[in-house]
Amino acid sequence: MTYSLKIDPHIIAQAAALLEACRVRGVLIATAESCTGGLVAATLTAVPGSSDVVERGFVTYSNAAKSEMLSVPVWLIERHGAVSEDVARAMVGGALTHSRATIAIAVTGIAGPGGGTADKPVGLVHFAAARRDDAVRHERVLFGDLGRGEIRRESVQRALSLLASLL
Repeated sequence: MTYSLKIDPHIIAQAAALLEACRVRGVLIATAESCTGGLVAATLTAVPGSSDVVERGFVTYSNAAKSEMLSVPVWLIERHGAVSEDVARAMVGGALTHSRATIAIAVTGIAGPGGGTADKPVGLVHFAAARRDDAVRHERVLFGDLGRGEIRRESVQRALSLLASLL
């Protein structure tokens, strides 16, 4: 089986517009990603000159990484599961705490093809976005079982939109 990463040109344009808006405002971005595996950061950094806006990205695919890198409490993951509003909110808070970023996005979900349950089906993704020292915005999105690649692509687009809404 061959895997390749090709980022949709429309999503790159969305990222470029976000980066320019951040640049004008002097805003820095951090990402905290689980199910997207760094694709939000990869999309942002696919745009030339993004290094003056993208402060850092955390790929916290495992529960241990969420705790170690973002200070997400182990008990929170055990109580609510990694794919939950509570963990997404803790992830974005950790991204801001452990970076110099002005705004951050967190993404945690089930991209499939396996791993879904009746309560947390494949295609469920939690997003949390925040400005430093401001309230956290949360979105719970059920994309449906669109396939792993499509769920991740849709998640990147939603994450970029949420970041733009913070400006």
